[in-house]
Formats: sequence, structure tokens, C-alpha cells
Amino acid sequence: MSIRLPDPAGGLRTYEPRTEPLAVTPGTPFTSRTVFSAAHVVADPFADTTPDSPAAVDWDATLAFRRHLWSHGLGVAEAMDTAQRGMGLDWAGAAELIRRSAAEARSVGGRIACGVGTDQITGGTPAEIRAAYEEQLAVVEESGAQAIVMASRALAAAALGPEDYREIYGRLLRQAAEPVILHWLGPMFDPALEGYWGSSDLDAATDTFLEVIAAHPDKVDGIKVSLLDARREIDLRRRLPPGVRCYTGDDFHYPELIAGDEKGFSHALLGIFDPLGPLAAEAVRVLDTGDADGFRRLLDPTVELSRHLFRAPTRFYKTGVVFLAWLAGHQTHFTMVGGLQSARSLPHFARAYELADGLGLFPDPGLAEERMKNLLSLYGVNP
Repeated sequence: MSIRLPDPAGGLRTYEPRTEPLAVTPGTPFTSRTVFSAAHVVADPFADTTPDSPAAVDWDATLAFRRHLWSHGLGVAEAMDTAQRGMGLDWAGAAELIRRSAAEARSVGGRIACGVGTDQITGGTPAEIRAAYEEQLAVVEESGAQAIVMASRALAAAALGPEDYREIYGRLLRQAAEPVILHWLGPMFDPALEGYWGSSDLDAATDTFLEVIAAHPDKVDGIKVSLLDARREIDLRRRLPPGVRCYTGDDFHYPELIAGDEKGFSHALLGIFDPLGPLAAEAVRVLDTGDADGFRRLLDPTVELSRHLFRAPTRFYKTGVVFLAWLAGHQTHFTMVGGLQSARSLPHFARAYELADGLGLFPDPGLAEERMKNLLSLYGVNP
């Protein structure tokens, strides 16, 4: 087994793939951390669509991938940005995804939490934004899933200051049937969210965020922080009211944040745990035994791959996630809703393949090599 991959100088170099995958087995849910994988959707490659038309989803393959994650003890964070929400998947598609995945979770005993946003509107008054949030919250609660209240592009555009955030989030939390997860997504993931919580000054924004939580601690299960700033996340989680969890969304520093320190730790809700699912689950089970060093030995080597997939422009990390799912055999094609398979370059794909193969992420290394060679041939490379 060998394959020629593009090198940084524009030539080709020979790479020898590993012959055996990492040995991991499905297992039970974890005891020391709550861990969600934000899961991607599988597009229907035979649908006659365009990038700006409603997404065509292969529901069988999409739900099969969720069963794969549940089988390893991971929870599924559904209808998040990993599923190309707001980048190909509209609210009608997201609502169907929520209903189908929640029903599947009930049938197999899997844990699920689903995104609540405002993407059925592109703008509006605070009252209209609140109504959009309420509509989506009702769909998630009716499905039986936990709600993840996501950041709203419409609110970021309409809010005049922190008070608008306190008002809208306060009303939403008061009517939530069960405690929710609040999601703070940084502008590196979505530039339209610049200045969220009423200020581009992150210290001021953090104060507003904490004020919302402090006013409704019984309605907030936890917060998901996706700012790619480990120090800020640690400082924030130390300021949370008792009983409110911090779920790291930091795909650059997750091993150290999950492992924690003498003052606490983060749980996890991560897009990188889509391709890392079985390995991540194995690492957390090691952590469950109290072996933090063993946890780090398993998970630290994955950071290079994660940083590669999430490199700027970070919002296109989804392309790498689906690419690896194809190489791993979780889907039969490399097609994405919105045509987003074109969002990364061939050298980017080549490096992602090499890093993932080195970690043993492909259950069938031969299949992954064959599919990588097929991709190379489409780009005019004779492997």
C-alpha cells in the first residue's frame, strides 16, 4: 500500500498508509464527563439540486451515522452548524432532522440535544426574533430532545446593546420546559456573529452572558463555548453558578479543557468528535477511571488533525468532517449539501487523509486509500 500525495512545493511525495486501524470497541456512556458529538448530515448525491436550493438529505445514511456515535457512548448534538445549518440546511430541513433524529434516539436509547435558532428569518424586530426562537424551541421540546439555544444572526444584526440579549434570552429561558444549553459561537465560525452579547469587547460580552445565566440558573443546564480561547473558557467556567456546566466547543484545546485542573473541567460538545468519535470515546472511558495522563496520551495526538480541519476560514471545517466520513466508509460518496465539498483544496484533503490515517481513524485503511486515490484522479493526479 502506497499513495502519492501533493507536497507543499507543488509536487508529489509517496506516503505509506498504516495497515491496521486503531483498536476501539463500542461501549457504555461515560461517568465523569458529558460528551456530545455535533454530527454532520449525509447529502443525497442523486438529487437534482443546486447550492441555493433546499438540501436533499440521505436520511438512512444520516441516521446510521448517529447510531454509530451512540454505539460508542457519545451523545449527539443535532442540527448544529456541523450539519451545515445556515450553510445549506434551512430551518425546514433542520426541523425534519430534529424530528427524525430524536425519534431514532428514543428507539436506541441514545442521548440527543438539538439546536434552537432563528434561521427561518433573515432579520426582523426583537419581537419577531423572539417568536422565531420560540417556534424552534417548541419543535425541539415536542421531539423530546434537550434544547441547545444557538446564537442568532438576526439578533446580532438587530440588537442595539446588551439589554436586547438579556430581554430575549430571559423570555426564552423562562418558558423553556427543561434546562437548556446556551451556545456562544464566535465570529471565527460565523462572521455574522461579531459583537454577540452586545459588544465586541469579549470581557463585556462575557459579563452580559453571565448575567443572563445568573438570572435563570435553574433553566440553564450548561453553556457551550466556541471561541477557540482556552484561557477565556477556563475563566468563564470558574464564574458559572453552581450546577451550570461548561461544554467546551474549542476544537483547538479540547484535551486540556476536558481533562481540567484542580478548580474544575469542561464537558464537551464538539464538531471534531464527529470524525474522532470512537477514539474520543475510548479516551473519555480512560478518564472515567481517573487516568488523566492516559486520556491525554490518547487525545493529544488528535489535536493536529483538528487544527488542520478547523484552520481559517474555520466555518469550512465541515468539508473536512464529511471528507473523513467518506474515507472511513460511513457514506458512499463525498457530496455535501450546498456543494460545500468544493470549499477546501486538494492539499488540504491530502493532509487531512494523512493525519487521520496516522491516527488509525479508518476502519478499513485499504478502502480509505482507494477513495483517496479516486479523489486524486479527479484532480488530475495519477496516483
